[in-house]
Amino acid sequence: MTADSAPDPQSGTTFDEDVDVLIAGSGGGGLTAALKAEAEGLSVLIVEKGPSYGGSTALSGGGIWVPNAPAQRRAGFALDPDDVVAYLETITEGLVDTARLRGYVTKAPEMMEFLENRSRWLEFVWKPGYADYYPELPGGSAQGSTINVPPIDLRELGEDESTLLAPLALAPKGIWLGPKDLRLFYQVRQNWRGKAILLKLIWRMVRAHVFGDRIVTIGQSLVARLRLALREHGVPLWLNAPITALHTEDGRVVGATVDRDGTPVRVRARRGVILATGGFDHDLAWRTAEQPVVDQDWSFGNQLSLGDGIRLGREAGGDTELMDEAWWFPAIQWPGGRLQFLLNERMMPAQFMVNGAGERFINEAAPYMDFGHAMIDGQKSGVTHIPCWLITDHRSWKRYVIGGHLPIPKIPLAPVPTGFTIPAAWLESGVVKAADSWADLAAQLDVPAEALQYTATRFNTLAHAGHDDDFGRGDSVYDNYYGDPTLPNPNLHPIGTPPYYAFRVILGDLGTSGGLRTDEHARVLRADGTAIAGLYAVGNTSAAVMGRSYAGAGATIGPAMTFGYIAAEHLTQHPAPADTTGGTR
Repeated sequence: MTADSAPDPQSGTTFDEDVDVLIAGSGGGGLTAALKAEAEGLSVLIVEKGPSYGGSTALSGGGIWVPNAPAQRRAGFALDPDDVVAYLETITEGLVDTARLRGYVTKAPEMMEFLENRSRWLEFVWKPGYADYYPELPGGSAQGSTINVPPIDLRELGEDESTLLAPLALAPKGIWLGPKDLRLFYQVRQNWRGKAILLKLIWRMVRAHVFGDRIVTIGQSLVARLRLALREHGVPLWLNAPITALHTEDGRVVGATVDRDGTPVRVRARRGVILATGGFDHDLAWRTAEQPVVDQDWSFGNQLSLGDGIRLGREAGGDTELMDEAWWFPAIQWPGGRLQFLLNERMMPAQFMVNGAGERFINEAAPYMDFGHAMIDGQKSGVTHIPCWLITDHRSWKRYVIGGHLPIPKIPLAPVPTGFTIPAAWLESGVVKAADSWADLAAQLDVPAEALQYTATRFNTLAHAGHDDDFGRGDSVYDNYYGDPTLPNPNLHPIGTPPYYAFRVILGDLGTSGGLRTDEHARVLRADGTAIAGLYAVGNTSAAVMGRSYAGAGATIGPAMTFGYIAAEHLTQHPAPADTTGGTR
């Protein structure tokens, strides 16, 4: 990067800084793009809007969906790329160009191999057995293609630790679960392996207090490792530096204005600008206009995701797609406002979920995007589905992990909730209802009593028979993953005796998934399908390559990182007409 006060020979704009590649946003997509561009000999600058780096990736589960990843190949597992493309074509239902799908399937494992070879910090492991979300479809995999990174001690970051974006809810000191621990943790009452995980958590907590360990996993570990790799290669990152304008000349993006600590800085980008600023997760007015069912801010995305990059791309002539979509996820909002994913609870055997009519409306264990769509479609029908209610019994409360609550005897000063009594705050807030009869519960939920009684009776009949004839819960190996392995059908068991409990379920999301329309090279497209030279968009700034679906765990971060890699590769191979330098690093 060089200072340059001379005007650009094409645009006439006077620039303060000169780089080959300007990347706006510091999530997985932007950081991967930076590593690839730097490796190609280009000068790179990353600018981040907020005081912390990591974006929504740092807040995420950190999974990366990469079929045929190096970690899979090392384990002797391989998939036919054509079959994977066919799988994606099926679930995206024609909404996404095949060239873009094939580009993802081809380049994702290449991206991951590049990262592994680029830095000692970038290590990836496979989580076999966590199935794709539609494993029974042709090309789907029961073994799954979710890739994770190992835990890391944040002390490795040094001064960069303090500016890593912190998760929405901090776990107690020393409490962390590796990618392969979580499933066993949920089985704490089912087998000794689950109890062993609990003992491991206690030991980790002791170590943290004695030795000062600051271990993190999932998205925090992924971003920390990418940051360490960038630091290793000397890639600059500006914090508190939102991108506020794009500069164009003859239809090509040639640079941008960045507001660095309140001072406008004009940055020339010889090869191009990559927008990786996230979606419009927390612009509630915009979301309500595009997604009328969204009238509350229940997004898990980065609080600074307000659609900046999408707006800039539109102003430059870019088209948008899928603006009514998000990475939907049923959730619970606890007293105080904390949001929590509802995942393992929906695979729990003795539970069912009802709408405002007191009726089941979906396989409760379905992939979360499908569940969100069912809530939206149901709400549009005129029957309340937002919120809906998860109903279970006291036996399940004492047997399964629900809402992060451990079903073990109460431990004073325990780092997580314990005991066999529903916390009073949950009941007082109305997030949880308790009743000794179906009629009483129906009255509290304001649903028809006869309908709820019928739903419970019908569910128990199906559970006794061992098959959900109505919605097929338990038919997919995906459903089974967080179910009860001690049961013939891990996802079905009759509701027992009262008290009954109902948990209020809202429509959360991991962020918006509509954005700028892009091609297989991550170039931003106009409405006529032509590409805007010098402008790329990745991650939630772009319309999702997954369309309205979700292939498997990590199907947000996987495409973000892959198309970041693809964008950097493309701009490396396609310099601006006047740029014959091959890079200015």
